[in-house]
Amino acid sequence: MTTILPTRPSTNGTAHSSSSNLNRQTSLSSFPSSRTPSTASVRNGVPVPYSSTRSQRGDSNSSSQGPSTPSSTANVPQPTRRRRLRPQYPADSPERHVEYILVASFHVDRGPIMEHQYPGAISGDENMLAELMLPDQAHVRSEDWTIFFLHKDSSDEEEAAEERQRARKARRERREAVAMGAAREERTIRKDESAIVDTEQAEEVDEDDDQEEDEEEGGEGPPLIYVLNLVNTKQDTSARRGATVKAMAICTRHSFLHIYKPLLLLALEEYFKSPFPDTLAALYDAVNAMDLSLMPRLSTLERYILQASDAKDLFIEKFELMIQQRMATDPSNATLSPDSPSKTNNDNSRGVHRYALPRDTHEYESRVIYNDKPIPVKVPTAISPETVGDFSLIKLIQTFSTPHSTSPQAFTPIHPHLTTNGAYTHPILVLVNAMLTQKRVIFLGHNRPSGEVAEAVLGACHLVSGGVLRGFTRHAFPYTDLTKIDDLLKVPGFIAGVTNPTFANHPEWWDLLCDIPTGRMKISPRIDQAPITNGLVYFQQQNPLYAPSIPGTTPATPSQPPSSDSTGDAAYIEDVIRSIASRHGESAIRSKWRDYILKFTRMAAAFEESVYGASALYIGASEADAGAYGVHGHGYVWPDESARGRELGSNVWRIEGWRNTRSYYSFIQDLAALWGRKPIRSIDLAYQHDRLRTLKLNHEESGRIFLALHACVQSYEEVCQLLTCTPESHAGLFYLGLGLFHPERRVREATKALLDRVRDHEAGRHFWGLLGRFAKVAFLRVGKEMGERAAAAAQQGEGIGLIEDREERDSGGKRIS
Repeated sequence: MTTILPTRPSTNGTAHSSSSNLNRQTSLSSFPSSRTPSTASVRNGVPVPYSSTRSQRGDSNSSSQGPSTPSSTANVPQPTRRRRLRPQYPADSPERHVEYILVASFHVDRGPIMEHQYPGAISGDENMLAELMLPDQAHVRSEDWTIFFLHKDSSDEEEAAEERQRARKARRERREAVAMGAAREERTIRKDESAIVDTEQAEEVDEDDDQEEDEEEGGEGPPLIYVLNLVNTKQDTSARRGATVKAMAICTRHSFLHIYKPLLLLALEEYFKSPFPDTLAALYDAVNAMDLSLMPRLSTLERYILQASDAKDLFIEKFELMIQQRMATDPSNATLSPDSPSKTNNDNSRGVHRYALPRDTHEYESRVIYNDKPIPVKVPTAISPETVGDFSLIKLIQTFSTPHSTSPQAFTPIHPHLTTNGAYTHPILVLVNAMLTQKRVIFLGHNRPSGEVAEAVLGACHLVSGGVLRGFTRHAFPYTDLTKIDDLLKVPGFIAGVTNPTFANHPEWWDLLCDIPTGRMKISPRIDQAPITNGLVYFQQQNPLYAPSIPGTTPATPSQPPSSDSTGDAAYIEDVIRSIASRHGESAIRSKWRDYILKFTRMAAAFEESVYGASALYIGASEADAGAYGVHGHGYVWPDESARGRELGSNVWRIEGWRNTRSYYSFIQDLAALWGRKPIRSIDLAYQHDRLRTLKLNHEESGRIFLALHACVQSYEEVCQLLTCTPESHAGLFYLGLGLFHPERRVREATKALLDRVRDHEAGRHFWGLLGRFAKVAFLRVGKEMGERAAAAAQQGEGIGLIEDREERDSGGKRIS
C-alpha cells in the first residue's frame, strides 16, 4: 500500500520548509558544552550546557550573545538529535477506546433490566445501571441522552501503574548517574559514535516516560469510566404498553465521549432490528479499531497554548512530524515525495492510503468503519481538566442570566461564601462560589430531557474549573434519580442533575438549587453557616480598613455600600455577557473563565502570604524574589496597595471557604507537578508581564524586565512558557513589542532578539502574525540599526563591545545594569 504525504503551504510569512521547522526541536542538552566549565551558563541555580541556552535559529542575532570558546571537542562529529514524538493513543497500546457496551430495556413487570453486557459483565449493581440507563419519563420522548460516571475497581491497573513507576524511577536514577560522569560520557562519544545514538534513543524513551509520569501525578485515583447512554422509544402496537423502550450505552475512559453519538444512533437502530450480542460485538470492534496513532502527545505548556488560541494550524509541524515518522517506519514509503491533498479521493479509489493533515489542529479527524460505512469523528487534541463531553458554557450562562437581568431577585438567606456581592449577586457567580467552597449543588430539570440536565452539570464543572482546578467531575452525578438519594448524601460537595421535582421540596438535601426551566437559583435555608477561621481574624487584625465584617461583631469601619463592586465580579460578568451578545464564541468565553479562576487562585496565594507568611499555592517564591537577571517579585499584580487590600478583603470569605476543599489540595499537587516541568523557575514570567501590562513603569524598570526576558527565554520550552503568559486574550505580544520603542538601544536590541526567537517558534509564529504593523516596522528598524552598527564596527576594525563601551562613556555612563 502506497502512502503520500501532502504539502502544507507556509503561513504567516514563514518561509521555512517543514524540515527546517522540525529541526527547531533539536535538543543538544545531552552533549558536552563547547565552553569551558568556568564559562558555563547558570540557570535556576544549576549549571547547564551553553548549547541548551543558545537560540536555535543560528542566525546573526545569536552572535550578540557572544561566541563560544573552542574546546578540544569542537571537531568531534556530533550526531543531530531529534526527539521522537509519541502519539497520545499508540496503535500498539493495550488500552481500548471503549471498554464495555451495555443494553438495557424496560420490562412491564420487572421494570428496568439489563439485557446484554459486552464483552463481559461490568462490575457493579446491574439493577442500578439499568435504572440510570432508563431515566425518569424516558417513555414520553422518542429519544434521550444520559451521561453518568462509574468508579470501577482497577486493582490490576494500579499494580501495573506501580510497576511502571518503579521502572521509570530506575531509568531516572541510571540517567542521573550518567549525567554525573560527563567526562566519561565525553570519552565515550570519541570512541564510538554509534553507541551515542543508542543512548539517545533510550533517553528519548525515558523523557517520554517522565512526561507521562508527570501527567499522572496529582491524580485522585484511577480514571473514571464515562458512560454515554442513548434511550429510544419505538411505538409498537404489539407491545403490552404500546411501545418498546431500549437504551444502549458506551463505557470509555476517554472524556471526549460525545464523539460516539453518531455510532450509538446507528447501533441502537440496528439493535432494534437484530437484538443479539453480535450487534454489540460489531460496534465494539469498530470503535476500538479507530486509529488515533497520528495524534501527537503535547506537553502541558503546549496544550495550554493550543487551548488559548483560535489559530487552526497551530502546532501543525507536530502532525507533520508524526506522519513523517510513520512513513519512515514503512520501507515502501521511504522514497515517496509529498503530493497535493487534492487527489485524496482518487488515490483512495486505487487503494492508495494518504496521510492528511488536519484542517484544524484543535481536533484530530479520524473515522470509524461501522457496517462498512465510514463514520467521521473529531477528537479534541488538547483537553483541559474537568472537560467531559460536549457542552456549552454560553447556554449555561444565558439560562440563568436572562431571568436575573430582566427581573432580579434577592437571594435569601445571604451566605458570605456565596453572595460575595450582596443579596443581588449574579446567579452564575453564586454557582461558582458554591462549587469553589464545596457546597452541595443540584440542577433540577422538571419535564426536561435528562441530557439537558447532564449537560448543565458538566458545563458547571468546567465553568468552576476554568481548565485549572480539579476535583469536581469525580464527585459529579450528571444524572441521578430519587432512588440514589441515600448514596448521594454520603458524598460531600456533590454536583448532581435530577428531573424529579421532589428534590425541590427537601432543602436539607442541597445547599444550592438551580432550576433550569425557570432560570432561578435558591440558597437552602438549611445551609451550614460559614465558620470564623483564623485567617479571617488575622486579616481583620492586619487590615482593619479593608477587613470584612464578622457576623456578631461590629466592624472597625463602615462596610462597603451595597452598590459597590469591590470584588470586580459584577464588571467581569457584564463583560462576559457582552461577549456572548457580540457572538465571540465558546472558546472566547472559556478563556475568560480560565482567566477568572487563575486570578482567584493567585489572589488566594497572595492572601495566604499576607496572613500566614507563606503559601502552598506558590512554589518557588524565594527563587523569584532572589533577583535573578535583575528583576524580582511574584504573584498577582495590583495597581497599588489600597486596591490590593480592598480586593483581598472582599474575597476573604470565599478564599477561606475554598482552602479546605478537594479542589484546593488537588491544585497544590498540580502546582508541584507543574513546577517540575517548568523550564524557567528563577523568574515569575506572568508577574513580570503583568507589570508591563497593568503598571506605569519608568524606563529603567521596564528595561530591566525586557533584558531579563531576553536573557532567560532561549530554548523551545522556555518560549512556550513565555507564550502561556501572553495569550491572545491579553493582547498577545503587544506589551513585549513595546520594548522596541525603549529609549535605550540595548533594550531595543534585546527585545528584537527575543521576538526573533518567538517568531521562529512553532507556536510563536502565530503570535507574531497577530502583532500590529506598527511594532513590526519598529522591529525592522531595530534590525537595520543593528546591521549598520555591525558594518561600522567591521570598517573601524573594532568589536561591538568596544563601540558599546565608547558610547557608554559618551553618554555619561547612564545604562541599565
